[in-house]
Amino acid sequence: MTGGSGFVGSHVVDVLGEAGHDVVVLDRRPPPFENRRATYLLGDVAEPDSWTRALPGIDAISHQAARVGLGRHFADVTDYVQDNDVGTAVMLRALDQAGFRGPLVLAGSMVVYGEGAYRCPGCGPVHPGPRSVDRLAAGTFEPPCPSCAGDLVSVAVGEEAPVDPRNVYAATKVHQEHLCAAYGRASGSPVISLRYHNVFGPRSPIDTPYSGVASLFVSALRNGQPPRVFEDGGQRRDFVHVRDVARANLAALEAQPGVTGPFNIASGHPHTIAELAHALAHALGPSGPGPTVTGEWRLGDVRHIVASPDKAARELGFVARVPFEEGIAELAGLSSSAD
Repeated sequence: MTGGSGFVGSHVVDVLGEAGHDVVVLDRRPPPFENRRATYLLGDVAEPDSWTRALPGIDAISHQAARVGLGRHFADVTDYVQDNDVGTAVMLRALDQAGFRGPLVLAGSMVVYGEGAYRCPGCGPVHPGPRSVDRLAAGTFEPPCPSCAGDLVSVAVGEEAPVDPRNVYAATKVHQEHLCAAYGRASGSPVISLRYHNVFGPRSPIDTPYSGVASLFVSALRNGQPPRVFEDGGQRRDFVHVRDVARANLAALEAQPGVTGPFNIASGHPHTIAELAHALAHALGPSGPGPTVTGEWRLGDVRHIVASPDKAARELGFVARVPFEEGIAELAGLSSSAD
């Protein structure tokens, strides 16, 4: 497993260990949450020597390592490409040289879709383009129908939707999927990409540019500051608990032969960003500061992205178990270093 010392990766290590698997973790950081069933190797996925040490005896690959989140500046492009694209390419070359033919599971992302799926009452299913600067600056955050400019209804996106990356991180996640799929075709290895939606839960990084929105809100509230909600707070997302994401990885690694391709890993129960902020503010103390809706926006963000989890349920047997309210209560009760 690459990235097994990180937020999602450490939970996947735990689930694999509980299932009786022996795990070799390759990560450039030491593990903050060490699992006794895992062997930890310090190394970078983009360095061939790391794979020389990691691959002997391996029969499956879980590729979790990635630079995540929306970069602060476009100049971050080289770091994203190095860590995500080059790192994946070096891994695949090492697998090819070793004659690896086992299952490969990639930590994908819902960002590959760009905007989610929409329906226009008059035009039917549509795929809106990027939101314009003029509309965003005017506080008009909903994307219009590309055909009639009318109002749209957000609906769940399925895995068959075309990819449409809207920022550098999204572009690298698409490329990771394409590289891994190409390796699968060349080698015969079954390749599954798990397109994570908004993952939250214990061990999530706090106070970094790459923290998830739930962690950023928790950090602000613990510092006595109101969570800053961008746009009007009406953005719809699917928040899926990290333990559910770890179970999805186990299901993918143990999938029946012939199960391949992308899978949405989501709860199937979307919430708005404002709902998330209010839920966390209430859970962390009703007398504390409430959310502030700022009207700010970022050009690389999308308005709505919610998913259909049906394919994962049907082919992987995966259904999210942790309710939103339970996950929020747990997150609110944790310190930044708690498990």
